[in-house]
Amino acid sequence: MSHVVIIAGTPSKRSRLTGLTDYSSHTLSKAGISVEVIQVADLPAEDLVQAKFDSPAIQDALAIVDAADAVIVATPVYKAAYSGVLKLFLDLIPQEGLRDKVTLPLVIGGSIAHLLAIDYALKPVLTALGGRHIFGGVYAVDQTIERNEDGTFTLAEDITARLDRSLEELRLTLEKDGITIS
Repeated sequence: MSHVVIIAGTPSKRSRLTGLTDYSSHTLSKAGISVEVIQVADLPAEDLVQAKFDSPAIQDALAIVDAADAVIVATPVYKAAYSGVLKLFLDLIPQEGLRDKVTLPLVIGGSIAHLLAIDYALKPVLTALGGRHIFGGVYAVDQTIERNEDGTFTLAEDITARLDRSLEELRLTLEKDGITIS
């Protein structure tokens, strides 16, 4: 069975970015793909900041990334770049830690003006980590994701359409590479 890990680099689970990651997780699971989510903000802050590679929590999270066939990297945009909490985690991934993994960036920002953060801030780091196939990514403006009273999220139709296309491309790539999807 294919295994995808979503690295959620938001400092808050109430972030509208969670709408993107929840939708992605649900869609991939329905397609028979195993999905795990690493909420970087749930990792011990001291271990992240001090780059404690020997931390059991950090080692567990890195093992999840290592075992994955594909990685979805999700982040809000702050000052035209990915979040600091995501940077702390990416700094702990070995130099070729994404080698032989397909990668899909998911980014949310306050306006369309930060769209290029995917290409100019996030993709170079994913490439440096050995990402062999980095999809174009999905960028969403936070106003296109509604936070519901029950803690769920409603995504605008154009966001779900773009996510569906990207997730299907990810699924087909895993299938083409001979990674079993049940």
